Amino acid sequence: MLGWVAYAGGLLSAVGAVALALDVRGATFAALGTVLGLFAGVAVLGAGARRTVSACGAVLAATGLVLAGAAAAGLEAHWTALALLLVPAATAVVGATARPVALPVEVTGAAVGLCALGLAGSRPAFLALALALGGVIAAATALRPERRPFASWAAAVLFLLAAWVRLGAWGVTTPEAYALPVTVPALVVGFLRRRRDPEASSWTAYGPGLAVTLLPSLGAAWTDPEWVRPLVLGVAALVVTLLGARFRLQALLLLGGTVLALDGLHELAPYVVQVVGALPRWLPPALAGLLLLAAGATYEQRRRDARRLRERLARMR
Repeated sequence: MLGWVAYAGGLLSAVGAVALALDVRGATFAALGTVLGLFAGVAVLGAGARRTVSACGAVLAATGLVLAGAAAAGLEAHWTALALLLVPAATAVVGATARPVALPVEVTGAAVGLCALGLAGSRPAFLALALALGGVIAAATALRPERRPFASWAAAVLFLLAAWVRLGAWGVTTPEAYALPVTVPALVVGFLRRRRDPEASSWTAYGPGLAVTLLPSLGAAWTDPEWVRPLVLGVAALVVTLLGARFRLQALLLLGGTVLALDGLHELAPYVVQVVGALPRWLPPALAGLLLLAAGATYEQRRRDARRLRERLARMR
C-alpha cells in the first residue's frame, strides 16, 4: 500500500513538473524526456499493475514529446498528425517484444493514432495518407499470430477508408469506385469460407459483397440518363444469375435475378409506355382479361409450379 502511495505521489509530481515547464521550450523537452525515462524504467524493472501503468505513461510522455517537437518546429496540424503516427508505430514494435504490457501499450498507441486522424481531418489528402500509414502499422501488427484476427481487419478497414477519402478528394462520385474495393475482397473471403465449409450459406458468404455493389449501382442506373451503366449492370447481373443457377447458390440467383429484372424494367419501361399509348384503348383491358382467364384456367398447375420452384430454392445454399 505504501508503495502505491509513493508511486502515485511520484506520478503527480511528474505531471506537475511537466505542467510548470510548459512555458519554457527547453524545460518542456527536459521534463518530458525525464518523465519518459522514469516511466520506461519502471515499465522495464517493475511488475504487475505498476508496470502496466508506467508503460502507458511512457507512451503518453512520448506523445507529449512529439507534440512539443512539432510545436517547436512550427508544424501545421496535418503535419503534426503524420508525426504523431510515430507513436503507434513505436508501440507496435514494443508490443512485439514486451509481451506482458503489449496490449495496454498498443491500445494507448491506437488512441494516439485516432487523435492523429482527427488532426489530419481538415486536409483530405493528409487524412488519406494518415489512414494508409495506419493500415501499414496494423498490417505489420497482423504478422503476429495473437494479433492477426483483429489487426488484419483493422488494416483492411483503414486501407479502404484511405481509398474512399482519396476518391472523395479527387471528386469521384461513381458509386462503383467506392463499392468494388469492398466487393472483391468480400467475395474472395466468401469463396475461401465456402471452400472450408461447403455447407455455409451463400447469403453469408457472397450476399454482403454482391449487395454492396449491385444495389448502389442499380440506384445509380435508374437515375443515369446514359446507357453504359445500365448495360454493364445488366450484363454483370446476368452473369451473377447464371452462376447462381449453375452452382445452386441462392444468394447469387436471387440477387442477380432481381437486379437484372429491375434494370431491364427501367430500360424497357419507356418503350412499353410508347407501345401501350399507340394501341387502341380497348386492347389493353382485353389482353388483361385474357391473361386473367388463362391464369384461372391453369391455376392449379401454376400453384404446383410455384411450389416446386420454392422447394428448389429452399434446397439451394
